[in-house]
Amino acid sequence: MFSAIPTLDLLLKGLLLTTMGMFWVVLLVRVNGLRSFSKMTNFDFVMTVAVGSLLASASQTNSWSAFFQAMIAMAALFLVQFVTARLRRRSDKIEALMQNTPVILMRDGEIIDSALAETRVARSDLMAKLREANVLNMQQVRAVVLETTGDISVLHGNHCADDMLEGTKTIGHR
Repeated sequence: MFSAIPTLDLLLKGLLLTTMGMFWVVLLVRVNGLRSFSKMTNFDFVMTVAVGSLLASASQTNSWSAFFQAMIAMAALFLVQFVTARLRRRSDKIEALMQNTPVILMRDGEIIDSALAETRVARSDLMAKLREANVLNMQQVRAVVLETTGDISVLHGNHCADDMLEGTKTIGHR
């Protein structure tokens, strides 16, 4: 592709294609905005993995057509993310269709076992997240929420305002 010497060709090809691919991703992120690789939705996670996979395949390709196909596919992913983000903002129905609902796993110091069972979260994972959030006493915990991204948020302190739990689902509790 670049040189008659196979080792040099591999080196040049890897360096050039990876550099070009990285600059393309940076350009797409600049055009699409800061949200490009956020973890706000499950769609964002898939977007991040897919772009990484396309970048890896683009940097290892043996032809310009395969390289440009990967670049076009990346641009298409960013376009789809842009369009779906706009649609989600404008329509509650589309938002509900595309997004899972966060689930409360623990409320006011009490673990909600039915929520753990339905979301397939192990009690040991919940305890690890509580330790990670520096919870020293279960009674400090106002709420633990399994977010739409799979992250677990721990809200602790003296009081938790109801609006902090807006849009969450409670399973089998109170």
